[in-house]
Amino acid sequence: MNVAEQLASALERRDEQPNIELARKVAATGDPSLVRELVSLLYEGKRAIQNDSIKVLYEIGLLNPTLIAPYCEQFVALLQSKNNRLQWGAMIALGTIVHVETGCISQAITHIIDAADRGTVITKDHAFKILVQLYSKEKYAEMAFALLNEQLHKSPVNQLPMYAELAMEVMRQRDKATFIHTLQTRLADVDKESKRKRINNVLKKIGR
Repeated sequence: MNVAEQLASALERRDEQPNIELARKVAATGDPSLVRELVSLLYEGKRAIQNDSIKVLYEIGLLNPTLIAPYCEQFVALLQSKNNRLQWGAMIALGTIVHVETGCISQAITHIIDAADRGTVITKDHAFKILVQLYSKEKYAEMAFALLNEQLHKSPVNQLPMYAELAMEVMRQRDKATFIHTLQTRLADVDKESKRKRINNVLKKIGR
């Protein structure tokens, strides 16, 4: 299987379906050499090839995270890429392997937060999801909650309801008071009634 020839750009396609289909094939074969080839393409060729490759890699991660887990450090490095597609694609990839490479990701948390703070909404969203997943593990809960709570304090208003809902699902009893206080503080920033309602619903459920 020549993966480069099956990328959307190689097929002169503007949709992502070829990349998704390729990811399914690679995930099904479980062949690490195919993943290695995709990773090499992140650093070679045209931007379109790089963009396709990161798409295929994080789609593989969603299906078979252990296949891309060995490249945790490469994904972390890509968080500093000037190519936004590589940056947020790498963040998604990290999110797919957080339960496999928790140590690598926890050690890189400063880089993850830095990328989120200066990145696109997609980058921020997936960084927050990584924090939620780290928080769900007792070993990393204290560290992750401090960062999670900080993100809640400064997140864009449009993202706040979703972040609150994600965090609520894993919220530990010991952190509920801080979580509630943070959301109550942020309510003053939320003008749209539908968003206020979602946050109030979280407050109602978490307060039970």
